[in-house]
Amino acid sequence: MSGLSRRGAAPTVRHVHLGLGNFFRAHQAWYTSRAPDATQWGIAAFTGRTPGLVDALTAQDGLYTLVTRSGDGDGFEVVDSIARVFPASDHAAWLGYLKDPRVRVVTMTVTEAGYLRGADGGLDVDRPEVRADVDALRTAPSSPVRTAPAKLVAGLAARCRADAGPLTLVPCDNLPGNGAVTARIVREFAQFVDPGLPGRLEESVSYVTTVVDRITPRPIAADVAAVGAATGADDHAPVVTEPFTEWVLSGDFAAGRPQWEDAGAAFVHDIGPFEERKLWLLNGAHSLLAYTASLRGHVTVSDAMTDETCRAWLEQWWNEASRHLNLPDTDIAAYRAALIDRFANPRMRHRLDQIATDGSQKLPVRLLPVLRLERAAGRVPLGTTRALAAWVCHLRGSGGSVNDVRSADIGPLTAGPLTDAVRTVLGALDPALAADSAVVNAVTVQACEIAPR
Repeated sequence: MSGLSRRGAAPTVRHVHLGLGNFFRAHQAWYTSRAPDATQWGIAAFTGRTPGLVDALTAQDGLYTLVTRSGDGDGFEVVDSIARVFPASDHAAWLGYLKDPRVRVVTMTVTEAGYLRGADGGLDVDRPEVRADVDALRTAPSSPVRTAPAKLVAGLAARCRADAGPLTLVPCDNLPGNGAVTARIVREFAQFVDPGLPGRLEESVSYVTTVVDRITPRPIAADVAAVGAATGADDHAPVVTEPFTEWVLSGDFAAGRPQWEDAGAAFVHDIGPFEERKLWLLNGAHSLLAYTASLRGHVTVSDAMTDETCRAWLEQWWNEASRHLNLPDTDIAAYRAALIDRFANPRMRHRLDQIATDGSQKLPVRLLPVLRLERAAGRVPLGTTRALAAWVCHLRGSGGSVNDVRSADIGPLTAGPLTDAVRTVLGALDPALAADSAVVNAVTVQACEIAPR
C-alpha cells in the first residue's frame, strides 16, 4: 500500500486558510479543487485545534482522500488544492503569506467561539488572551499571537506595511452576517493596537458573508482502514462527509477569487434568508438533538432520528422556526425533507457530543432569534424552550460532558435550585430572558420533564 504524493508541483499559493480541520477540507478546499482554475489557487492552510494534522498532511504533500458517504455506499476522491500546511504557531509563515501580493483571499473556519465576541457582539476586550495579544502587537508588530482576531490583524497590518495590495476575508463559520462580524472584530482589535490602523486597513480589505453547509463528522480508525481497502492508498488524514453540500456567498472580492461558482457555489445579493434557513433549521435542529437526544441515551444524530419522541420535538422546533423564514413554503418543505434524509443517514455517525461543544456560543444565533420572534407574537415556543431546557440540564451534569469555551463562567451559575439555575443561565445568554417569567417557567418545567433529578 503506497502513500499519497503529488506527481507534479503543488499549485502556487494565492489563498490562505485559518482553521485547518475536517470541515474546511470537506468544504472550501473541496470547492477550490473542483474549480476550473484550481491550479492557480493553491491554499496555504494553518491549523486551529488540530496540530497533529500538519505532520500527516505534510507527509502526503497536502493530499487527502474525501470519503463521500451516502446511505448506499462510499465515494472516494483525492483533494489536491492544499499546497502547504502549517501549525498555528508558525507566525512567521502566516505573516509571510499575508504580505505576499500573490495571495488574494483568506478564508476562515475558527468556530463561533474563535471570534471572541462579548455580549454586545463586539470584541471581548476583557478576555486575558485578547489583552495579551494586544499588548504583544503594541510592543512589536511581528510578535507571535494566539487568537484568531490577533492573527488577522497582525497579518493585515503586515500586508499594509508591505503595500501588497487588496485582500478579501471570507469567514465560513455559523454566524449570521459573518462578514460584518469579522469586519467589526478586526476593526476593534486594530483600534486597540493602533488607532490609525483601522483606517489604513479599510482601504484595501473587503469582507464577504457566507453560508456553509456540509455535515462532516470526525473520522475514526475504521475510516482510515476503509480508504486503504477501497483505494490502496495509505492515507493518514482522510475526511468523511455527506453527499449534500452548500456554499452561498455575498459581497465583493477585492482582488479576484477561484471560480467557485463552477464548482457549485452560489453568489447572491441578499444572503439573509439563506442564513436563517441554515442556522435555524439545520444548526438549531442539531443543537436541539445534541442536548435532548443525549439525555435519552442516544450517541449520534442518526440514532436520535429513530426515536419518535426526538422526531416530534424536532418537528415542533421546525414549525416554530419556519413561521419566520422569508422563503417560499415549498422551498422550506423541501429543505426540511432533505434534512430528515441527511440526519437519518446511519452511515454518517455524527456524534451528539461533537455538536454539543460551545453551546454558549451557538445557541444565541441558532435558537434565540426564533424565541424573540415568537415572544413578540405573544407565544411561548415550547420547541425552542425545550432545547434551552436540555442545555441547562447538560450544564448541570445530565447527558454528555460539558465542553464549552464559557464553562468557567457559566458552570457556577447552574448550581442550586433548578428555577434559580434556569434564570441565571438564561440571563448569561440574554438578560431579557431572565426577566421573562413565561420563558423561565417553560424552561424549568421542561427541564424537570426531560431530565428529572
